Amino acid sequence: MEEVSERIRVSAKDQQNVFGQFDSHIKKLERQLKVTIVDRNGEVQISGREPYVKKAKKVIQELAELSMRGNIIEEQNVDYAITMSMEENEDILLEIDKECICHTIAGKPIKPKTLGQKRYVDAIRNNMIVFGLGPAGTGKTYLAMAMAITAFKSQEVERIILTRPAIEAGEKLGFLPGDLQSKVDPYLRPLYDALYQIMGAETFLKNMEKGLIEVAPLAYMRGRTLDNAYIILDEAQNTTPAQMKMFLTRIGFGSKVIVTGDASQKDLSPGTVSGLDVAQKVLQNIEGIELCKMTSRDVVRHPLVQKIVKAYETYEARESNMTKRRSGNTVYGKK
Repeated sequence: MEEVSERIRVSAKDQQNVFGQFDSHIKKLERQLKVTIVDRNGEVQISGREPYVKKAKKVIQELAELSMRGNIIEEQNVDYAITMSMEENEDILLEIDKECICHTIAGKPIKPKTLGQKRYVDAIRNNMIVFGLGPAGTGKTYLAMAMAITAFKSQEVERIILTRPAIEAGEKLGFLPGDLQSKVDPYLRPLYDALYQIMGAETFLKNMEKGLIEVAPLAYMRGRTLDNAYIILDEAQNTTPAQMKMFLTRIGFGSKVIVTGDASQKDLSPGTVSGLDVAQKVLQNIEGIELCKMTSRDVVRHPLVQKIVKAYETYEARESNMTKRRSGNTVYGKK
């Protein structure tokens, strides 16, 4: 196939952002799309086989537009733009970037960064109960917190209630010193961190003192009816079916519920069924409840996290298939 060359004019300021530190973003684009990209007197020149040159040009145009909108181009943006170009999904990044949920205390905009995250945010807006399912790093909890704080600030709800089951991730923490609050705080720390970043420590503490924001273990939800509240259940894969049923039946009028979890990271005792797994089967066809599933493609942490998640998904799928084959051989007497 004959090689072609295309040129794009990108301003010096945006070019620096798009190229990345030490041209890291452009080098990645060159490797993955098998093209050559150079700066020629203020123009970006792309050379290579025609289909790949067109894809690379589209990616650079999208990244440049993001830069002009004031975004800092990160490796995750480049990876996602390349993935979308391979699937002929043009302008997805620009469409997603239009959505701004709120700003952190430092003024940084909080936006969905992938199509999966955009669908998750839309589901939260349009449904009373949303299950945010997916691997670590997909922004399930962080985006839910941003939506909750936005609704609270605009007085759509009167309070925010954040909860998660207090289950150790393999360690035994029951003998830690301190009162009950000191013992459960380590489990709730990720929720505090998100609140501090989005709302600010001072505002959070004031609202917490007034009882307008509550962060508590799941066990504290029993026997309550929660009206006019934004309720987030985090790490739901560590609930039992009874706990999940208890939680979902606490919902009162004017409330919205987000349940987040990663089925691949259960800390329950061996043989214990996860309430999240059961809920997905029981509630999947009920109007007003949406199950929003994200994948490794929606991971927005360090790119290495995405590779780790993908590697584990592949390994677990392979192990599951091998187990099924062994079971089949045993059943049919082939062993």
